Amino acid sequence: MRFILACLLSLTLLSASNTKYLSANLQSNEDLEAEFNTQNNSDLFDPLSGYNEIMTNVNDKFYEYILRPTAQGYAYVVPQMARHGVSNFFENIFFPIRFVNNILQLKFYNGWEETERFVLNSTMGILGFRDVAGEELGIKAHDEDLGQTLGYYGVGSGFHVVLPLLGTSNVRDIAGLVGDAWLNPLNYINSNDPDLFDSSSEALAATAFYTVNRTSLHMQEYDNLKKDAIELYPFLRNVYESRRNKLISE
Repeated sequence: MRFILACLLSLTLLSASNTKYLSANLQSNEDLEAEFNTQNNSDLFDPLSGYNEIMTNVNDKFYEYILRPTAQGYAYVVPQMARHGVSNFFENIFFPIRFVNNILQLKFYNGWEETERFVLNSTMGILGFRDVAGEELGIKAHDEDLGQTLGYYGVGSGFHVVLPLLGTSNVRDIAGLVGDAWLNPLNYINSNDPDLFDSSSEALAATAFYTVNRTSLHMQEYDNLKKDAIELYPFLRNVYESRRNKLISE
């Protein structure tokens, strides 16, 4: 049971705001539309389409009626500058995930830059609350995860799966997210030993805080995505798969 909780914690962290494309690196609507148009629905193996469509609607209602109002209330109380600082802090903590996956993909220079970012932001950036490396020195993050690493080595995406509350994914990326759980420092909060099975309620609270904070900074992006969708599920599915394929190829 503790292992399942740990995996869910990491899945939530890496899928904050339901999907990875709701991030600061989200492409413009024109790019998203171009990606969507390059991949027809029939090209995707989707044996769970009925379930996936239902779960997409459930996740969307959860976002609209629970996560969004919570994030809006949080944003009303906490200034944007502080929320960006919190976001920087968490992204700095996730350094092990990015570093290991860059090395596994033989991107050694990117791994070095990730190390530089972590050292600079943890010290000069006051525990990562400021992105000194990126803002002042131009050393940008190289966001890699195990799903991308598996894709780099030729592992296929498998069929599409919409996870409860966590959003769009596929078999390969789910395996990758579970693997990344072992590199996620938040899964070891309040552990006497470095044991993933000893994840605690403190880790769950930190995950919820991270998710609400990140959502407060990116609400408009999900709105922009939804307004272009005639049918929400196939649109989100195709955008996700196309975006992940592009990230793997880079």
